[in-house]
Amino acid sequence: MTSLYSHAGGDEALHRLEEIFYAKVLEDPLLKQLFPERRATHVDHLTWFTVESFGGPDRFTREVGFDHLIQVHRHLDITDEQRERFVELYMEAFDEAGLPADEPFREAVREHLEFGSRVAQQNSRAAADDDLHPLRAVPQWTWREPGQSGS
Repeated sequence: MTSLYSHAGGDEALHRLEEIFYAKVLEDPLLKQLFPERRATHVDHLTWFTVESFGGPDRFTREVGFDHLIQVHRHLDITDEQRERFVELYMEAFDEAGLPADEPFREAVREHLEFGSRVAQQNSRAAADDDLHPLRAVPQWTWREPGQSGS
C-alpha cells in the first residue's frame, strides 16, 4: 500500500503545500487572529506534522512533540467558521501546490483536515485538561488508494 506521504510527493511537495497554506492564513481576515504573525518555525512544524501523519518520518514527534501541538491550541477558542475556513484554505493550497488531484487522495486529505481541525477546536476550548481531546500522538492517516479492494 502506498502511503499518503509517498503519493503526495514526499517532503518537498508537502513543504510546498504548507508554505502556500501558511501564506494564506496569515493574510486571511478570519484566521489572522489565530495566526497573528509569521513564526520562523511554523511552516517546518506544519510540514513535519503532515509528513508524519501521512506515513513519512516521525520528525515532528522527535523534535517538537505532540504536547506542543496541544498547548499552542489551548485557549484559542476556535470558532466553527474559523475551523471551516482553515479546511477551505488548506484545500485551495493543496490545489495550488500541484499535489495529486485523484479523488481518493483528495478525500483522504480532506478527512484528515476535518478530523485534525475538530481536535484542535476541542483543545482550543478546553477549560481543563479533562476537556482536551484524548489524542496524544500524531495520528497515522491511511487511505484506500485507487485499485485497492475493500475488505
